[in-house]
Amino acid sequence: MTTLPAHIPTSTLKAMPSYQRGVTLVELLVGIAIGLLVVAVATGALMVSRGVSGTVSDASGIQQQAAYAMRVIGMQMRQAGSLYLNPNPTGIAAATSEPTYMQAVAFETQATGAGLPFNPATDTISAAADTLTAGFRRYKDQVHGSVDEQSLIRNCLGGPDNASDDLIVQSAFQFVAASNELRCNGNGAGAQPIVQNVAEFQLRYLVQDNTVPGKAKIQYTNTAPTTTLGWSQVQAVEVCMVLFGTESIDMPAGSNYKTCADADQDMTALTGARAKRMHMRFRNVFQIRSQGLVGSAIPAI
Repeated sequence: MTTLPAHIPTSTLKAMPSYQRGVTLVELLVGIAIGLLVVAVATGALMVSRGVSGTVSDASGIQQQAAYAMRVIGMQMRQAGSLYLNPNPTGIAAATSEPTYMQAVAFETQATGAGLPFNPATDTISAAADTLTAGFRRYKDQVHGSVDEQSLIRNCLGGPDNASDDLIVQSAFQFVAASNELRCNGNGAGAQPIVQNVAEFQLRYLVQDNTVPGKAKIQYTNTAPTTTLGWSQVQAVEVCMVLFGTESIDMPAGSNYKTCADADQDMTALTGARAKRMHMRFRNVFQIRSQGLVGSAIPAI
């Protein structure tokens, strides 16, 4: 160990490479405080960014779910009541003096056979508690790439398969409040959930009132038509759904959404699976085809 001479000035000692001077306690505390402040600011910014990103992602997920549900329901409801145009209803033999393109064609009123039958007067549209059922004529046709006739139309579950003998394409949409699911049952295949996180599912019907001849009116009704009213008078169905997200959000008091009944619902007052969840309402109207043809086509085959 080297011993420095006692007569070396302090200024010279500070200039020597072997001389080290540490920070004071005050300087250390100031540095730690600044570092913690930077970490706190960065963490706060990260949490805000994550919250905004989660909210946007949640809203996007809800909209995608709603778009899918409305697309599936719309595909079935817009085809409800569609009939089959029979190109040879009278069974005329091919070899006749009358050209084929001159033979009469007609819509079928109903179809019976080995599989599920189709009667447009009763199978076009019906409803029970939280359930909407739509049906239309199923038939097979010649398709490119196959020598056998095939049916290319499907219900909400993607059935029935081509080997089925059913003469109806049937889709029954059911809201199950206990599990917040919208389920679909088609051609007896068994109900399966197609949309999750459903808070409300409400139906309204646009009914044509022909009480005064020549002055038909379309009016809304919340009550499902009965046998007396006649489902053939229903020209369209309004579907309203409220979906909620999966992200827990700290929302301020008074954060409301509109229910299907046009009432304000405070989202902060909800409990269970819907507590602190974003809610959004979606509404669409689907017109039903071929209602005017029911009862005016050819008899059953």
